[in-house]
Amino acid sequence: MEESTQKRTRRTPQQMAEAVDVKIAALQRDIAGIEEKRKKANADFDEKVAAVEVKIKELDEKKKAILAPKPPRKTKKQKMEEVVKAAMKSGMNPEEIVEKLGLNQPE
Repeated sequence: MEESTQKRTRRTPQQMAEAVDVKIAALQRDIAGIEEKRKKANADFDEKVAAVEVKIKELDEKKKAILAPKPPRKTKKQKMEEVVKAAMKSGMNPEEIVEKLGLNQPE
């Protein structure tokens, strides 16, 4: 019975304040840890957003290429006619063109 009659020692207000300060410090460390996690998560999301933006740019370029009109394809005959016209514009006559190409001209 004597054991149960012993009184508990009371803490002083300064001791109670110190205990609260310890709890506050622990919570501030927790907040700092959470802030670090948030920064890492934000960095991860920023990387993901950047990757998606790159894909969007690539798709925009692909879309522009699809919508851009392509020049019509030319046949061999059309290509040869262009070459002969260019040679004539440069001042060559048909005989000179044949001579430059090394072709035998039927007479």
